[in-house]
Amino acid sequence: MMSARWRPLLCLASASPRRRELLAQIGVPHAVVPAEIDEAPRPGESPRDYVIRVAREKALLVLSRRPQRLVLAADTVVVLGETIYGKPRDRAHGLEMLAALGGRAHRVLTAVTLASGEGCTSALSESTVRLRAMSAEERAAYWDTGEPFDKAGGYAIQGLGAVLVEWLEGSFSGVMGLPLFETARLLQSAGVPCGITRGRPT
Repeated sequence: MMSARWRPLLCLASASPRRRELLAQIGVPHAVVPAEIDEAPRPGESPRDYVIRVAREKALLVLSRRPQRLVLAADTVVVLGETIYGKPRDRAHGLEMLAALGGRAHRVLTAVTLASGEGCTSALSESTVRLRAMSAEERAAYWDTGEPFDKAGGYAIQGLGAVLVEWLEGSFSGVMGLPLFETARLLQSAGVPCGITRGRPT
C-alpha cells in the first residue's frame, strides 16, 4: 500500500486543465477530484454570493469524500450588469454571449475555497475586462475554433481569445479561473508551501 507521505497533499475539486496548470505553475502537488453540483443561481442571489457559494459547495462535496485531505475549489463567472454568464449551453448561447460582451467592459469574478476538517475559508478575485467589438463573422469564426465552449463568458483570455481583449484590470490568473495571489495566501495559511515559499525553511 502506498504510504501517506507519497499521497498528494491537496485535492483539486475541478476537472479544469487551466486550474491544474495554474497550481502546477506555483509548484503545488495535487490530485484531481471533480465535483459535480447544481450550479443554477438562486432567486435574488448576487453574482458575488453566487460564485462564493458554488466554490464552497464544490469544496465541501469533495471534502465529504476525502475527509482527511485539504480540498481546493474555485468557480468563475462573467458578469455584465447583474447578468451572470457561465459556460455557454450551445453555439447559439455562446454567440449571444460574445455579442453582448463585445465593445463593453464586464466583471470576472472567481471565488476560491480551501476546506479541511478544521473549517472552510474563501477568497474572491474581481477583475474587469473589455473585449473589442466583433462582427458576426468574427464571433462565428471564434466559436468554430472550439475554444469558447467550456469557458465562462465564452472566451479564453489565455488562448486565441487574447486577441479580443482590449484591456484588463485585475488578475490575469483570476480571469483564467484560479487567482494565484488569493490561492497562495489560502494555501500558505494552511501550511502548504507554494510559489516562492517552496523549499524555504519554516
